[in-house]
Amino acid sequence: MKPVVVLVPQPQPVERIFRPETLARLRERFTVVEPAGADGLDAALPDAWAVVGQPDLPTERLDRAPDLRAVVNVEGNFYPNIDYPTAFARSIRVLGCGPAYAQAVAEHALGLALDLARGISREDRAFREGRERYLGEGNADAVLLRHADVGLVGYGNLGRALRPLLAPFAPTLRVYDPWLPDAVLREADATPAGLDEVLSSSRFVFVLATVTGDSEHLLGARELDLLPDGARLVLVSRAAVTDYDALAERVAAGRFLAASDVWPEEPVPADSPFRSLEGVVLSAHRAGGIPAAFLEIGDMVVDDLELMAAGLAPVRLQQAAPELVGRYRNRPAG
Repeated sequence: MKPVVVLVPQPQPVERIFRPETLARLRERFTVVEPAGADGLDAALPDAWAVVGQPDLPTERLDRAPDLRAVVNVEGNFYPNIDYPTAFARSIRVLGCGPAYAQAVAEHALGLALDLARGISREDRAFREGRERYLGEGNADAVLLRHADVGLVGYGNLGRALRPLLAPFAPTLRVYDPWLPDAVLREADATPAGLDEVLSSSRFVFVLATVTGDSEHLLGARELDLLPDGARLVLVSRAAVTDYDALAERVAAGRFLAASDVWPEEPVPADSPFRSLEGVVLSAHRAGGIPAAFLEIGDMVVDDLELMAAGLAPVRLQQAAPELVGRYRNRPAG
């Protein structure tokens, strides 16, 4: 009999994350069950070999699934809605699709940095309003990314995807990531550094860290004050890492420029001060959610489920680590 895969990807529509040919592979190799509602999920769990989606899986639900071997989150985060200790004790792999978004987010982050370096969107707005500034007049605050001092706060999936995109600019690269040994960063041709050094020494700073109990408001008022005048700050990971009230105050004062794809409250309130700040580039949490990234999720899911069904370890999805998963403070996007 084919292993049973319970498919509950909501809020992801099935057609968003699975190409027709990928979904056909899944159905050919596995018995795919798509339950309706909580009662349907409970009824499907006793036969489940894998759950693809992010439903609540407390102890009692895991107990209903004696043959369960994998839980695959296809939204993008590891949430505190699973009894992880029980899953780990039973050798149930908890997998996430975060790596699927990394390239898209990295390219977007680079685009935001170039925008901040040259005032691209700012001068576009001015042009459309008849306020264009020609030649050097519109470049008074322009800087080069080439040979710049660049700092990365965090070197996980996003940092690893961004690093090769920065390579042609030959920056001096400093990285702060307390979860990695210095050797890992040096192998990436980066200089390991403390947070204060990364912030105070960098013309461009990319905030790429996940949110944990330790990293909530990691960049508060004190840390933001370490940035050099005229720095460029790019935020593309989790809003909770930064104090946005302090950020707004410093951007409004002209201390530095910023771009953000993530926000403490989404949708951003209509009266948010960020909507009227000239020194910030606004992006509506769209860095990673592009069609190519969504479809990559389905490919990764089927590839790894096929490996597991053959008695091999998954290699494409990110595995939840017992030492780390309890530290995350992720919440659904939007």
